Amino acid sequence: MRKRTILTALTIPAVSFPLMTAGTAGAHGWVTSPPSRAAYCAQGTVTNCGEIQWEPQSVEGPKGFPARGPADGRLCAGGNSRFAELDDPRGGAWPSTAVTSGSSKTFTWKLTARHATTSFRYFVTKSGWSPSQPITRAQLESTPFLTVPYNGVQPAATVSHTGTLPAGRSGKAVIFAVWDIADTGNAFYQCTDVTF
Repeated sequence: MRKRTILTALTIPAVSFPLMTAGTAGAHGWVTSPPSRAAYCAQGTVTNCGEIQWEPQSVEGPKGFPARGPADGRLCAGGNSRFAELDDPRGGAWPSTAVTSGSSKTFTWKLTARHATTSFRYFVTKSGWSPSQPITRAQLESTPFLTVPYNGVQPAATVSHTGTLPAGRSGKAVIFAVWDIADTGNAFYQCTDVTF
């Protein structure tokens, strides 16, 4: 009788662990080029970043953007309070990459754990957006300027997507990238500051 009790006590955690983790993605990744806010924190280019400096790949939150997903003002951190530093506009002082309006641009992700993927989507803040404010849905163009469908395929460890940036733009902007995971309820979110 005693052996049965011990066996049951050991079996319950083994069975319940997969059930507890089934809702989270086994995938992780971040935009490395042009550097995202998470990348700048991981490189040490930007300091006072909190935990994101050790986990640039972990900006994961509920998928379904823009109808669902992270709350406004918490988009860059994926709604994850552990990475709230990514939502801090820092007075508009995040380092930015120079880009040319209407030109072709390649975005590269480093994936530390790959996963079946629905798509990668890239949104940009609207003209007139203030870089001193946290990002909200109202500040982003409603349609991505680049969508790369994966139809459930698992991407490589490094993936690059090239698209045409919006024309007629000038000044600072944020590229909001969304990596939609196919078989979980989550997505990965990245903010990259650029100057047109």
